[in-house]
Amino acid sequence: MTKKILLGLTLMLILLVPTTVLSAHAQTTNPGPTPPADGDKFNYNAGGSTFVYPLMDKWRVEYNQLYSGIKLNYQPVGSGAGIKLFTAKKVDFAGTDAPLQSSDIKKAPQGTLTIPESMGAIVMTYNLPGVQKNGLLLTGDVIAKIYLGQIIYWHDDAIVSLQTDPSIAQALKDDKNKIILVHRSDGSGTTFAFTDYLSKVNSDWAGRVGHATSVPWPAGMGGPGNAGVANIVKKVSESLGYVELGYAVHNKMVSKTGNGAGVTGSGQISMPYAYIQNADGNAFVQPTVLNVEAAAAQGISSLPTADGVWSNVSINNQPGPNTYPIVSFTYLLVDPNLDQIKGESQQKAQDLVHMLYWMVTDGQQYATKLSYAPLPGTLQDLDMTGLSEIKYDGTQIWAYP
Repeated sequence: MTKKILLGLTLMLILLVPTTVLSAHAQTTNPGPTPPADGDKFNYNAGGSTFVYPLMDKWRVEYNQLYSGIKLNYQPVGSGAGIKLFTAKKVDFAGTDAPLQSSDIKKAPQGTLTIPESMGAIVMTYNLPGVQKNGLLLTGDVIAKIYLGQIIYWHDDAIVSLQTDPSIAQALKDDKNKIILVHRSDGSGTTFAFTDYLSKVNSDWAGRVGHATSVPWPAGMGGPGNAGVANIVKKVSESLGYVELGYAVHNKMVSKTGNGAGVTGSGQISMPYAYIQNADGNAFVQPTVLNVEAAAAQGISSLPTADGVWSNVSINNQPGPNTYPIVSFTYLLVDPNLDQIKGESQQKAQDLVHMLYWMVTDGQQYATKLSYAPLPGTLQDLDMTGLSEIKYDGTQIWAYP
């Protein structure tokens, strides 16, 4: 209890300091865990979230360049599968965008650490031959009604009436096709966050479907992983799906001319995404790193400690004129007693703690280019406090602060 009170006071003080100052402070005032020695050679297995995979894969490469003997094998199998691998102690750590729920906590190692390591936007990406640019305007209520199967055509007035760009409005009016819906087919933290948002903005959705890593979808087709959903939307004309921002920004699709029959390809474009109405109801907000940071700034003051219960943590639909409303943390799940993991040793455990520390500190420099928001100092401090709880055979690996 004393530790949690002190952490709470620390977080309050941190919120008063600019993020850029804190990030530097968090990385320089404590030397961090001991880095891998030159002769260390360890392979780490992890898996889970596809949301974080582009960033995790970048971390894998960059960390190996620093410490050539350390290799990470991260499998983007979805948050649901990642949680199962973690609870079965088949991985060194897991990635998930869905915090452990009560049923998961009962199965997980006692004192499991939840370490936020990135933040990102979930975007509505579409493949409309008549609308090949970003900026289709949608509200949360309209998105929910589309996924409930209550709005089935692109020319529905509920969609058309939202548009302020005359060219988009006209293209929608001319489009007589049904919306081809795409959702995740696997247990997904992206789905958890997306359906949490829909539950907040539409009472019908909350009552009929709710939010979870897997839900009984009223409509649409499924694809595995963020990459699977993005791939379907890229290929299927008239489709709409939800993916992490980076999957839309960094994927390319064939641009089209015309509409309906006789559509022809004419080059490559990034997958377009919608601007979503903010929680205040007075603006449509573009999904950008800065607007994700705005959401996090509103929601991080009351977070639990790393060894606490994160089941109800959500930064969706936060207030603010520039706050993008569909946002998720993604987390590392770490066993605080690494000697319980098969194949672990004292040195391997020590090197793992350093790698995780690097991800939430120096590794954050790679976030923005991949369309993730870097962790503010508040979260870095929370993470490092959590990592300092990791032990091997009862002995603390690293002390912080």
